[in-house]
Amino acid sequence: MTAALWALIGVLVAGFVLRAPIGFSMIGSGIAYLVVKRQDLGLAAEQVLNGLYNSYVLLAVPLFIFAANLMNAGTISERIFDFCRILVGRLRGGLAQVDILVSVVFSGMSGSAIADAAGPGLVTIRQMLKKPEYTPGFAGAVVVASATLGPIIPPSIPMVIYALVSGSSVGALFLGGVVPGVLMALLMMGVVHFIATRRDMPREDKVPLREWPLILWRGALPLSLPVLLLTGIYTGIFTPTEAAAVAALHALLLAGVVYRALSWRTLWGVVMESTRSSAAITMILAGAFMMNYAFTAEGVPQSLAAWMAGFELGRTSFLLLVNLLFLVLGCFMDISVLLLVFVPILLPMVKALGIDLVHFGVVIVLNMMIGLIHPPFGMLLFVTNALTGIPIRDMLREGWLFIVMLLALLLAMTLFPPIVLWLPQSMGYR
Repeated sequence: MTAALWALIGVLVAGFVLRAPIGFSMIGSGIAYLVVKRQDLGLAAEQVLNGLYNSYVLLAVPLFIFAANLMNAGTISERIFDFCRILVGRLRGGLAQVDILVSVVFSGMSGSAIADAAGPGLVTIRQMLKKPEYTPGFAGAVVVASATLGPIIPPSIPMVIYALVSGSSVGALFLGGVVPGVLMALLMMGVVHFIATRRDMPREDKVPLREWPLILWRGALPLSLPVLLLTGIYTGIFTPTEAAAVAALHALLLAGVVYRALSWRTLWGVVMESTRSSAAITMILAGAFMMNYAFTAEGVPQSLAAWMAGFELGRTSFLLLVNLLFLVLGCFMDISVLLLVFVPILLPMVKALGIDLVHFGVVIVLNMMIGLIHPPFGMLLFVTNALTGIPIRDMLREGWLFIVMLLALLLAMTLFPPIVLWLPQSMGYR
């Protein structure tokens, strides 16, 4: 490696060690590369501006964040919870089953794992902790595991970012996540049933029939959003980026006009929180564009592809190796870094082996979701701990079976691409 590339890596690692914001660390490493390379520092601004302003698909990210924050602030999470309680509350371990179904529904609106855990997940934890049969560790583990459904079931913020770096179809990626998302939910419900049966956890009280119409009516309008988004995208009425604007408008009208759950103060808080989250992601994107420029200029993707080609790996062997690599990196790094720095390096090899970009993308996103629920990074563990005070070690002790289940599904998706590709291909993707 050249001295400039060593400087880039050194500044990046130093930023991680010092716990500096990820975006600043990435931008600083890119500037260090240009300084050591003795190139014009104006290249930094050029790479950032070209990357951000030429990417129409990126508009979807802040809009989906805004929509998710509106739903969490506007009592929509509670309405979805009551609706799902009617459907699966009578199963063994009812509240945990309700949380998984709520995550399925909420996933079709937000596209964010953290929004899922911080919104409907928090509602479910509060309900579970009212009953002695549910330990805090189990309640947290269920919420953390089910929140991983957010970026798998469409819409999905990580899939939008992956589409940006890979040039693949956002619509096909969204379709590719449907079957894996449904399988994840069913397997999680099976795990909950197994644990609940062994511990003799309770079923929820039967909801009186006279209360059904009101609960169904309260939940009907929020449930219309996933249907509206997916119908609009796959009939061509609007693009996935425009769907994000539709989601934000739908959530704003529901929370502010229909339910009257938003004051001006609350709305301002939602706007500020969405702005902060969007700015953090934009900083990471800016740093990634600079780092990708450096890696491309140094020929890193081509060198890596040539090195891996020397092992004469087939498609399956390559995918298994990438899974192992990302599972390890996911212990230490943020999703955005993995998507924006490491995925572009691997793409030449993916294309050379003829691996479908949609299949690769969905597998990578599920891989990174597993990284959100295991230490030491485990962002969902830290978010849930911060919101509820449940110790991380308790969630890990109760949640290992969910991790094993997700790893088994990841392996199945890797070995059998039709799990991902059947639905997109049925809808015309080639």
